[in-house]
Amino acid sequence: MKSLVTLIIIITTVTLAQNNTGNHSLKNIDCKTCHACEVPTKQNPCLVACPRNEMITVHQSPEEGPVEIVIEKLKDKYLPVNFSHKVHAQMSEMSGGCANCHHYNTAGPIISCSECHSIERKREDISKPDLEAAYHRQCINCHKEWSHSTDCNSCHQPAGSTLSKKESDGKDHPNVSEPERLIYETNYSKGKFVTFYHNDHTKLFKADCVSCHQDNNCTRCHDVSNIQIVSSNIPEKIRKSASEHHQPCFKCHENDKCSKCHIDKPAEPFNHKLSTGWALNRFHEILECTKCHGTGNNFARLDSNCNSCHNNFTPGSFEHKVTGLILDEVHSELECGDCHTENNFAVKPDCSACHDDKNYPADKPGNLVKLTKK
Repeated sequence: MKSLVTLIIIITTVTLAQNNTGNHSLKNIDCKTCHACEVPTKQNPCLVACPRNEMITVHQSPEEGPVEIVIEKLKDKYLPVNFSHKVHAQMSEMSGGCANCHHYNTAGPIISCSECHSIERKREDISKPDLEAAYHRQCINCHKEWSHSTDCNSCHQPAGSTLSKKESDGKDHPNVSEPERLIYETNYSKGKFVTFYHNDHTKLFKADCVSCHQDNNCTRCHDVSNIQIVSSNIPEKIRKSASEHHQPCFKCHENDKCSKCHIDKPAEPFNHKLSTGWALNRFHEILECTKCHGTGNNFARLDSNCNSCHNNFTPGSFEHKVTGLILDEVHSELECGDCHTENNFAVKPDCSACHDDKNYPADKPGNLVKLTKK
């Protein structure tokens, strides 16, 4: 975990040492359990990331969850905290959804934090944060990156205060519209234009939001140190560094040459023939990319020879209607090579082996059927 939560973890560690576990140096505890470096200091404790076991088998839309949650299990010093769950859930949809906070949940109801994180700071397993530390670790990073402050009163009111934090009133986070195309004009001398087709990536290549937006949080749009004031009086980030632009792209394009994206004019949408040298025919253009290229971030280049995919057909193993033609009773019993010479499916079928007066496509060995996307 980054040093954003340093103070909380230090307090936790000191309290444990004083009240429960005694002097750490006298215990059988490996320093690397909590610290990534050889000599951790107060200024740089180099804390390791939280030991989170990602186990999510449920997902709820923001509308299915509670609008607001009142956190009141730790109210000895502060009044309960009103947490706007719905707004936070809506904001997290792009960057991972429920798993951003609910990192361990088997099938069934959503498990509350206190089911795993003890209210008591005195505990045997110090690698698992207590409830207060878990709450703060979850919240402080985004809030500090956004506002550059960890003022307790931004969430808490002191116990006994007559003030109360304003509730969310069921408000929604403003809808984040998906762009169809983004054109970036850069300073790169060998090609200043970079065109990003969002629609191609989400609808054609089936990339999910988290593939690119995993590290996006409130700071992505709302950083008070780099802002313009918009009509809603909310700060909005207006500039990104070169590394911020490249980072999400490198997940798939790290080994590509710069010229793949940087060209001298805005690019056209993805065209399979221009990009791969192989035009999709009417049978393949209706397929999802993953049908041929498999799942994953990177689509491997395939051999354009039909036999590279269609090499193990036997009578009865292939449903011929996926080609747009249902074979009649006579032809359905034939071997593929009887019509497709040497099993070369790239050329039209040859009828001459059996017929002197038949010729495809004028004469069809069955009935045409409308193709649908699969």
